[in-house]
Amino acid sequence: MEAAAEDTDLLGEARRIAAGVDRLFEDALADRCDGRDRLCQAMRHAGIGGGKRLRPLLTVAAARLFGIDEDRALRAGSAIEAIHVYSLIHDDLPCMDDDDLRRGKPTVHKAFDEATAVLAGDCFHALAFELLADDATHEDPFVRSELVVELAKASGIDGMGGGQAMDLAAEGQFLDLPAITRLQQLKTGALIEYAVEAAVIMGRVAEDGRAPYRGYARNVGLAFQIADDLLDHEGDESAAGKKLNKDADAGKATFVSLLGPDRARLQAEMLVTQAIEHLHGHGEEADLLRAIARYAVERDR
Repeated sequence: MEAAAEDTDLLGEARRIAAGVDRLFEDALADRCDGRDRLCQAMRHAGIGGGKRLRPLLTVAAARLFGIDEDRALRAGSAIEAIHVYSLIHDDLPCMDDDDLRRGKPTVHKAFDEATAVLAGDCFHALAFELLADDATHEDPFVRSELVVELAKASGIDGMGGGQAMDLAAEGQFLDLPAITRLQQLKTGALIEYAVEAAVIMGRVAEDGRAPYRGYARNVGLAFQIADDLLDHEGDESAAGKKLNKDADAGKATFVSLLGPDRARLQAEMLVTQAIEHLHGHGEEADLLRAIARYAVERDR
């Protein structure tokens, strides 16, 4: 009963935060009544509606630990979601994974065209930093500067972008468990880790006090990716809203191919337990973070 109530609370929070992200994107992506309208429409197609919104949810949840205004946390979380959306648009292109379906809808290059998809991704990337640099996100310019710098790192060559390059290079090659772990810590984990780090930055937590939050985020990020591999291996394509078994078809090693589904599931559950242990210094204000950690391995999409 308690677990069911907790799941209901998480679902309600997730929907509320997703609606907040959609509102921010709707405001930013309104038609300009000129030659940019097709681009705005493509960005709305990609960014509004659908998706788990895990990253902004994590930022808002972590912000509660430090008493940060939720509207400000939502702006930071939406910046991360903008980077995530840009990465999905580009990842779906024919020169990358060449996918036709994303979040239950045609991918942007299918619904519009490749050039518009490239520009839509580029503009989501720019939107992320526009959101962070605005004083509506935080009154302290030093905080805003750190938010910008750390998101750039999390999305660049030493973060998500570098992880995607490693993923492309891995096609048809054997990677062992440490190599797969490193790849996924960059490709998927870096933005998830930043989602918590953003709240830590906004809360002005000293460097020597950040270890528990980084530990939580690292464990959740890795558990989330293992769950993704399990869903890709045995999930429901209609629930996932995208094509499954892509990694196996491309000859890529995954946590499931290396560990097997049972061991991979146990590893994900262990990571979730460790993530929750990192929050032992907090009370009920961390309940949403705990629920998100459990959701990472219990979801069906």
